[in-house]
Amino acid sequence: MPPTTPAVETDGLTRRYGDFTAVDALDLRVERGTVVSVLGPNGAGKTTTVRMLATLIAPTSGTARVGGHDVVREADAVRGVISLTGQFAALEGNLTARENLVLMGRLRGHGRAGAATIADHLIDRFDIGEFRDRLIKGLSGGQRRRVDLAASLVVQPELLVLDEPTTGLDPRSRQVVWQTVRDLVAEGVTLLLTTQYLEEADALADRIVLIDHGREVAEGTPTELKARIGEQRVDVVAVDAAGVEALRSALAPRFDVTVPAGGRTVSIPAPDESLDLERVAAVVRESGVPIDELALRRPTLDDAFLALTGRPPSESASPETAEVAA
Repeated sequence: MPPTTPAVETDGLTRRYGDFTAVDALDLRVERGTVVSVLGPNGAGKTTTVRMLATLIAPTSGTARVGGHDVVREADAVRGVISLTGQFAALEGNLTARENLVLMGRLRGHGRAGAATIADHLIDRFDIGEFRDRLIKGLSGGQRRRVDLAASLVVQPELLVLDEPTTGLDPRSRQVVWQTVRDLVAEGVTLLLTTQYLEEADALADRIVLIDHGREVAEGTPTELKARIGEQRVDVVAVDAAGVEALRSALAPRFDVTVPAGGRTVSIPAPDESLDLERVAAVVRESGVPIDELALRRPTLDDAFLALTGRPPSESASPETAEVAA
């Protein structure tokens, strides 16, 4: 694609199912060589957006271009530059992990020897060696996921779309996927990532697009989104309920104190992080109240998500059919 052409560009992209609008006039732009994460609660429209970009379903209205190609009029060209790994592994259960990768290589036009070489490279890259010769139907969900992700890279695409790629993976497997993503981006691959793991978006994304009820509600870098929703704070955690009240009494005359209901934490705004941390620590020392922890707390993507959507990332927006769940 020409250097000035975005990897993905949508204009008013919309998908309706009867009276239900899964994606509502979404404008999305993904520059080449970047990682953009589409973040949102269950039912927000993430998977529906991915399916339109991958030419699996047609938009109701609006337009989308992938690699400069219209997803409706030039669907074959779009499929030539994109690789999609969906939420569920698309593998043959009666073949081994390696056989699945070789099969995918053959289907993508490689000869027997070339497909075998690519399969062995991907086995190393995704740390699949320990179960390479086991049938897919006998693997754990996390192991299948790693094979599925490897299969998406039999041919290195211009745009790799990963729809919640590390769901069900253990921490070690997740780190393998994260490092592979970083390596691919360094090699020039553009990545569009949907996820509910906020730490994943924070770790990988150059830019985050937060959607809710099919609409964009915020976008920016992880740092920008976190900065939008509030200030950093000093949290002091008391050892018990009596300690909370003692800390409140000691700190309230000097600071704007917040004590969340039912908790053991006393929280104070800290716009000047080092100075405010020092001041709070000094008052706590003077009070003699025993504490479990005193720490500077910066806003997180969890905070941004909750502030901008009004609910945590795992909470479902509304009951939806399997076809439109996102």
